Amino acid sequence: MQIGAYSLAPRVILAPMAGVTDKPFRVLCKRLGAGLCVSEMTTSDPRFWNTSKSLHRMDHDGEPAPISVQIAGTVPEVMAHAARYNVEHGAQIIDINMGCPAKKVCNAWAGSALMRDEPLVARILSAVVQAVDVPVTLKIRTGWDHDQRNAPLIARIAEDAGIAALAVHGRTRDQQYTGMAEYDTIAAIKAALSIPVIANGDIDSPAKAAYVLRHTGADAVMVGRAAQGRPWIFREIAHHLATGDYLPEPSLGEIREILLGHLRHLHAFYGERAGVRIARKHLGWYAKDRPENAAFRAVVNQAETADAQLALTGAYFDALVAGVRPQMPEAA
Repeated sequence: MQIGAYSLAPRVILAPMAGVTDKPFRVLCKRLGAGLCVSEMTTSDPRFWNTSKSLHRMDHDGEPAPISVQIAGTVPEVMAHAARYNVEHGAQIIDINMGCPAKKVCNAWAGSALMRDEPLVARILSAVVQAVDVPVTLKIRTGWDHDQRNAPLIARIAEDAGIAALAVHGRTRDQQYTGMAEYDTIAAIKAALSIPVIANGDIDSPAKAAYVLRHTGADAVMVGRAAQGRPWIFREIAHHLATGDYLPEPSLGEIREILLGHLRHLHAFYGERAGVRIARKHLGWYAKDRPENAAFRAVVNQAETADAQLALTGAYFDALVAGVRPQMPEAA
């Protein structure tokens, strides 16, 4: 799959997720097989660019190319300025957020709320495309609600504006993440466009990825929530798409090393205090399918230092590797 000058292989992409797809997670998913990893949503408002949150979100030092940065906002000129700023700070692809269903985003008429104003969509897309000399991509949903499913029209506007690739989540905004994603709308969009189309929504296995590609004719699939606690899903999907076979699940020993490496990167990237706090949700996702999950989370969430968090996590997985039930201490 081609986005501008960038050839993406495999055609499996990490979806942008606020609070999840930070640099440590993007680097990990890229190493484990993702063809592209899109950053967390970054505000277009320059008043917030020097906050700790924005500085971390705009940090791409050492990140594998191509670097895709998602921006969000409502004012065409402000979005154009944000696109230029992010390109100056390492972005090689700019992604525009018109898919986020979060209330605080939509209440500001950003994210998927923009799909209710098609002329504004056209102005934003044109302004951003004309502002930068890198490819610009767009993420949308199928519409605002069941009665306003205008994704095919937005897709045509996007192509006419010069958008290089379009990602479509197979739900309306009012569905949030409930119910089942539908792929017929994505198939209709793909059939109508000449630019690459990326299918998103409920892709949680190699078999599902293959099915969605067949059903929609899409050029790639985008994986979001299914990668939380399971970043190796990218290599599993890539292997299945390439060979038709299935990779075995990673061993507990490999999961241990992946997780400890991820924790160390989080500690180094955010600093010990914030890194320990942010790592807790990842620990919960990694352990969610284990019967000892509740006990593990109750203990490891008490860890206040990087050393304690690493030691507790290492001991937990050491016990699993040894085939014994982890003995959780009463306090970390």
